[in-house]
Amino acid sequence: MTWSATARGAHQPDNTAFTQQRLPAWQPLLSASIALPLFFCAGLAFIGLGLGLYYSSNGIKELEYDYTGDSGTGNCSVCAAAGQGRAPPPPCSCAWYFSLPELFQGPVYLYYELTNFYQNNRRYSVSRDDAQLSGLPSALRHPVNECAPYQFSAAGLPIAPCGAIANSLFNDSFSLWHQRLPGGLYVEVPLDRSGIAWWTDYHVKFRNPPLVNGSLALAFQGTAPPPNWRRPVYELSPDPNNTGFINQDFVVWMRTAALPTFRKLYARIRQGNYSAGLPRGAYRVNITYNYPVRAFGGHKLLIFSSISWMGGKNPFLGIAYLVVGSLCILTGFVMLIVYIRYQDQDDDYEE
Repeated sequence: MTWSATARGAHQPDNTAFTQQRLPAWQPLLSASIALPLFFCAGLAFIGLGLGLYYSSNGIKELEYDYTGDSGTGNCSVCAAAGQGRAPPPPCSCAWYFSLPELFQGPVYLYYELTNFYQNNRRYSVSRDDAQLSGLPSALRHPVNECAPYQFSAAGLPIAPCGAIANSLFNDSFSLWHQRLPGGLYVEVPLDRSGIAWWTDYHVKFRNPPLVNGSLALAFQGTAPPPNWRRPVYELSPDPNNTGFINQDFVVWMRTAALPTFRKLYARIRQGNYSAGLPRGAYRVNITYNYPVRAFGGHKLLIFSSISWMGGKNPFLGIAYLVVGSLCILTGFVMLIVYIRYQDQDDDYEE
């Protein structure tokens, strides 16, 4: 059979302007009168947005404290020395005292920060079992190989939750106290620990296994906690809606960070007499010191921060917009100079 240009094949497209790509197309020819205003307008827009972001970020208040426990940095150094070289370290407590001369405008967010902790390490970031964390009973008994060496306990029991991420769960705890009058008693400031995890993580990705006879402990029967944990996962909180795989602190920790220095939300301060912020006065933070960081050269920080319409403090975004806007305007001036310099030569060629 010979091919014919007039014969219509089974896979031959219709002879229309759209299928044969004969539609009229706009092919703009950029001239100086078009390109130069675009560069200048884009540069001014980026600079304006950058200034807004930068000054908004600078308006956010932050109060931070390094409680790693290096020598001479506070009473947490005793806890750091006691836990040196011991895994897990012994229970220890320390305190941070500070004063606020004026109202710390709310809402106030309490974060903990870790440095030199590479959660983005590939072996670390894949050391988890998402099927197990979604509450599948079969995955609870048979964790995936990526969890090794935290897949099975020394007794041969499956670890729940398995993997290096869960095994390294941050377990320091904090409580905030306020001395309203000089020399008076300290009153505990309520910390709102609910809703600190991403909505999709808490409501979609993480689920407890089905209850056995109404008990979560029976659902986890036959499993072992990670080696560094002092209690099983179903005892993370006395609140039945905040224990097991749906514990808010656990869910927050399991969302790994992209950089070695990162912050994670611990609580919000927005209840009772502190809904408008932290009033002036003396404060004390009681710290339960559990998490060792000196072995890998890291630091632990406690941070009180307010927020703005753009979120938390992040000057990088505003600086990035300012740099891009400046480059656009600089490029526009360079193009303008080149255009003026060679415009006369173009006119001479045309003559």
